[in-house]
Amino acid sequence: MMEMLTKATLETLYMVIVSAIFTVGIGLPLGIILVVTSENHIATNKWISGVLSYVVNMTRSLPFIILMIFIIPITRWLIGTSIGTEAAIVPLVFAAIPFFARVVESALHEIDDGVIEAAIAMGATPLQIIIRVMIPEALPSLVLGVTITVINLLGYSAMAGAIGGGGIGDLAIRYGYHRFRTDVMLMTIFLLVILVQSIQSSGNLIAQKIIKNRRK
Repeated sequence: MMEMLTKATLETLYMVIVSAIFTVGIGLPLGIILVVTSENHIATNKWISGVLSYVVNMTRSLPFIILMIFIIPITRWLIGTSIGTEAAIVPLVFAAIPFFARVVESALHEIDDGVIEAAIAMGATPLQIIIRVMIPEALPSLVLGVTITVINLLGYSAMAGAIGGGGIGDLAIRYGYHRFRTDVMLMTIFLLVILVQSIQSSGNLIAQKIIKNRRK
Protein backbone atom coordinates (compact mmCIF):
# COMPACT_ATOMS: atom_id res chain seq x y z
CA MET A 1 0.00 0.00 0.00
CA MET A 2 2.76 2.46 0.92
CA GLU A 3 4.57 1.70 -2.32
CA MET A 4 1.42 2.42 -4.35
CA LEU A 5 0.72 5.61 -2.41
CA THR A 6 4.28 6.86 -2.87
CA LYS A 7 4.21 6.13 -6.61
CA ALA A 8 0.82 7.80 -7.02
CA THR A 9 1.94 10.88 -5.06
CA LEU A 10 5.09 11.27 -7.16
CA GLU A 11 3.07 10.93 -10.36
CA THR A 12 0.64 13.59 -9.14
CA LEU A 13 3.45 15.97 -8.18
CA TYR A 14 5.08 15.43 -11.58
CA MET A 15 1.84 16.21 -13.41
CA VAL A 16 1.10 19.28 -11.32
CA ILE A 17 4.62 20.77 -11.43
CA VAL A 18 5.09 20.31 -15.19
CA SER A 19 1.57 21.54 -15.92
CA ALA A 20 2.07 24.57 -13.66
CA ILE A 21 5.29 25.52 -15.48
CA PHE A 22 3.56 25.44 -18.88
CA THR A 23 0.46 27.16 -17.50
CA VAL A 24 2.39 30.09 -16.01
CA GLY A 25 4.65 30.35 -19.06
CA ILE A 26 1.70 30.66 -21.42
CA GLY A 27 -1.04 32.04 -19.17
CA LEU A 28 0.97 34.99 -17.84
CA PRO A 29 1.65 36.56 -21.27
CA LEU A 30 -1.93 35.80 -22.28
CA GLY A 31 -3.30 37.56 -19.20
CA ILE A 32 -1.01 40.53 -19.79
CA ILE A 33 -2.20 40.82 -23.39
CA LEU A 34 -5.83 40.71 -22.22
CA VAL A 35 -5.13 43.66 -19.92
CA VAL A 36 -2.94 45.90 -22.09
CA THR A 37 -5.21 45.53 -25.15
CA SER A 38 -8.34 46.35 -23.16
CA GLU A 39 -10.09 49.69 -23.53
CA ASN A 40 -8.12 52.77 -22.41
CA HIS A 41 -4.96 50.82 -21.58
CA ILE A 42 -1.40 51.13 -22.88
CA ALA A 43 -1.91 49.12 -26.10
CA THR A 44 -5.66 49.18 -26.73
CA ASN A 45 -6.74 46.79 -29.47
CA LYS A 46 -10.42 45.84 -29.40
CA TRP A 47 -9.99 43.07 -32.00
CA ILE A 48 -7.21 41.24 -30.14
CA SER A 49 -8.89 41.75 -26.79
CA GLY A 50 -12.24 40.52 -28.09
CA VAL A 51 -10.89 37.40 -29.80
CA LEU A 52 -8.71 36.39 -26.83
CA SER A 53 -11.56 36.96 -24.37
CA TYR A 54 -13.85 34.79 -26.49
CA VAL A 55 -11.31 31.95 -26.74
CA VAL A 56 -10.58 32.07 -23.00
CA ASN A 57 -14.27 32.09 -22.08
CA MET A 58 -15.04 29.27 -24.49
CA THR A 59 -12.28 27.06 -23.07
CA ARG A 60 -13.24 27.81 -19.48
CA SER A 61 -16.86 26.86 -20.17
CA LEU A 62 -15.92 23.20 -20.80
CA PRO A 63 -15.93 20.88 -17.76
CA PHE A 64 -12.50 19.30 -17.33
CA ILE A 65 -13.68 15.72 -17.90
CA ILE A 66 -15.24 16.75 -21.24
CA LEU A 67 -12.14 18.74 -22.21
CA MET A 68 -9.92 15.69 -21.56
CA ILE A 69 -11.98 13.58 -23.93
CA PHE A 70 -12.38 16.35 -26.52
CA ILE A 71 -8.63 16.92 -26.95
CA ILE A 72 -7.61 13.24 -27.01
CA PRO A 73 -6.54 13.57 -30.70
CA ILE A 74 -4.28 16.50 -29.78
CA THR A 75 -2.88 14.56 -26.82
CA ARG A 76 -2.11 11.56 -29.05
CA TRP A 77 -0.47 13.83 -31.63
CA LEU A 78 1.74 15.52 -29.03
CA ILE A 79 2.55 12.61 -26.72
CA GLY A 80 1.82 9.54 -28.84
CA THR A 81 -0.77 8.20 -26.40
CA SER A 82 -3.81 9.41 -24.49
CA ILE A 83 -3.17 7.28 -21.40
CA GLY A 84 -0.61 7.82 -18.65
CA THR A 85 0.89 10.59 -16.58
CA GLU A 86 2.53 12.51 -19.42
CA ALA A 87 -0.63 12.33 -21.54
CA ALA A 88 -2.64 13.81 -18.66
CA ILE A 89 -0.41 16.91 -18.66
CA VAL A 90 -1.84 18.08 -22.00
CA PRO A 91 -5.48 18.50 -20.87
CA LEU A 92 -4.26 19.86 -17.53
CA VAL A 93 -2.42 22.67 -19.33
CA PHE A 94 -5.33 23.32 -21.70
CA ALA A 95 -7.71 23.63 -18.73
CA ALA A 96 -5.46 25.74 -16.51
CA ILE A 97 -4.17 28.31 -19.03
CA PRO A 98 -7.48 30.22 -19.49
CA PHE A 99 -8.14 30.09 -15.74
CA PHE A 100 -4.72 31.51 -14.91
CA ALA A 101 -5.00 34.11 -17.68
CA ARG A 102 -8.14 35.46 -16.01
CA VAL A 103 -6.38 35.42 -12.63
CA VAL A 104 -3.52 37.46 -14.12
CA GLU A 105 -5.99 39.83 -15.75
CA SER A 106 -7.75 40.41 -12.43
CA ALA A 107 -4.46 40.96 -10.58
CA LEU A 108 -3.18 43.49 -13.12
CA HIS A 109 -6.46 45.41 -13.20
CA GLU A 110 -6.05 46.03 -9.46
CA ILE A 111 -3.01 48.24 -10.12
CA ASP A 112 -3.67 51.92 -9.48
CA ASP A 113 -4.07 53.77 -12.78
CA GLY A 114 -1.94 56.60 -11.38
CA VAL A 115 1.12 54.34 -11.24
CA ILE A 116 0.80 53.47 -14.92
CA GLU A 117 0.08 57.07 -15.88
CA ALA A 118 3.22 58.18 -14.03
CA ALA A 119 5.30 55.64 -15.96
CA ILE A 120 3.83 56.85 -19.24
CA ALA A 121 4.60 60.47 -18.27
CA MET A 122 8.24 59.51 -17.68
CA GLY A 123 8.46 58.13 -21.22
CA ALA A 124 8.37 54.42 -20.44
CA THR A 125 7.56 52.11 -23.34
CA PRO A 126 4.68 49.61 -23.08
CA LEU A 127 7.17 46.76 -22.56
CA GLN A 128 8.96 48.68 -19.80
CA ILE A 129 5.62 49.43 -18.12
CA ILE A 130 4.70 45.73 -18.19
CA ILE A 131 8.05 44.46 -16.89
CA ARG A 132 9.04 47.24 -14.47
CA VAL A 133 5.68 48.52 -13.24
CA MET A 134 2.74 46.17 -13.76
CA ILE A 135 4.30 42.82 -12.85
CA PRO A 136 6.19 44.09 -9.76
CA GLU A 137 3.11 45.96 -8.52
CA ALA A 138 0.87 42.91 -8.92
CA LEU A 139 3.45 40.35 -7.75
CA PRO A 140 1.76 39.38 -4.43
CA SER A 141 -1.56 38.87 -6.20
CA LEU A 142 0.17 36.93 -8.98
CA VAL A 143 1.82 34.65 -6.43
CA LEU A 144 -1.55 33.94 -4.84
CA GLY A 145 -2.97 33.41 -8.32
CA VAL A 146 -0.31 30.81 -9.07
CA THR A 147 -1.12 29.15 -5.76
CA ILE A 148 -4.83 28.90 -6.61
CA THR A 149 -3.99 27.61 -10.09
CA VAL A 150 -1.67 24.90 -8.73
CA ILE A 151 -4.40 23.77 -6.31
CA ASN A 152 -6.84 23.60 -9.22
CA LEU A 153 -4.32 21.57 -11.18
CA LEU A 154 -4.09 19.20 -8.25
CA GLY A 155 -7.86 18.73 -8.40
CA TYR A 156 -7.77 18.30 -12.18
CA SER A 157 -4.99 15.72 -11.87
CA ALA A 158 -7.17 13.66 -9.54
CA MET A 159 -9.96 13.72 -12.15
CA ALA A 160 -7.45 12.68 -14.82
CA GLY A 161 -7.37 9.30 -13.09
CA ALA A 162 -10.79 8.64 -14.63
CA ILE A 163 -9.15 8.12 -18.03
CA GLY A 164 -5.99 6.40 -16.82
CA GLY A 165 -3.97 9.52 -16.13
CA GLY A 166 -2.16 7.98 -13.17
CA GLY A 167 -1.52 9.64 -9.84
CA ILE A 168 -3.63 9.79 -6.71
CA GLY A 169 -6.90 10.00 -8.66
CA ASP A 170 -6.12 6.85 -10.60
CA LEU A 171 -5.27 5.01 -7.38
CA ALA A 172 -8.49 6.15 -5.73
CA ILE A 173 -10.61 5.02 -8.69
CA ARG A 174 -8.91 1.68 -9.43
CA TYR A 175 -8.35 0.49 -5.86
CA GLY A 176 -10.63 2.61 -3.72
CA TYR A 177 -13.76 2.78 -5.86
CA HIS A 178 -13.73 -0.29 -8.10
CA ARG A 179 -12.41 -2.61 -5.37
CA PHE A 180 -14.44 -1.04 -2.56
CA ARG A 181 -11.33 -0.26 -0.50
CA THR A 182 -12.41 2.39 1.97
CA ASP A 183 -8.92 2.54 3.44
CA VAL A 184 -7.46 3.48 0.06
CA MET A 185 -10.08 6.19 -0.45
CA LEU A 186 -9.36 7.66 2.97
CA MET A 187 -5.60 7.65 2.36
CA THR A 188 -5.94 9.39 -1.01
CA ILE A 189 -8.23 12.03 0.50
CA PHE A 190 -5.75 12.56 3.32
CA LEU A 191 -2.87 12.98 0.83
CA LEU A 192 -4.82 15.49 -1.25
CA VAL A 193 -5.73 17.53 1.84
CA ILE A 194 -2.07 17.58 2.95
CA LEU A 195 -0.91 18.66 -0.51
CA VAL A 196 -3.52 21.43 -0.78
CA GLN A 197 -2.70 22.78 2.68
CA SER A 198 1.04 22.74 1.93
CA ILE A 199 0.62 24.54 -1.39
CA GLN A 200 -1.72 27.18 0.03
CA SER A 201 0.49 27.83 3.07
CA SER A 202 3.58 28.17 0.88
CA GLY A 203 1.84 30.59 -1.47
CA ASN A 204 0.54 32.72 1.39
CA LEU A 205 3.99 32.82 2.99
CA ILE A 206 5.70 33.95 -0.21
CA ALA A 207 3.08 36.64 -0.86
CA GLN A 208 3.38 37.95 2.70
CA LYS A 209 7.18 38.12 2.43
CA ILE A 210 6.91 40.16 -0.77
CA ILE A 211 4.50 42.59 0.91
CA LYS A 212 6.74 42.91 3.99
CA ASN A 213 9.82 43.58 1.86
CA ARG A 214 7.97 46.42 0.14
CA ARG A 215 7.20 48.08 3.46
CA LYS A 216 10.84 48.13 4.57
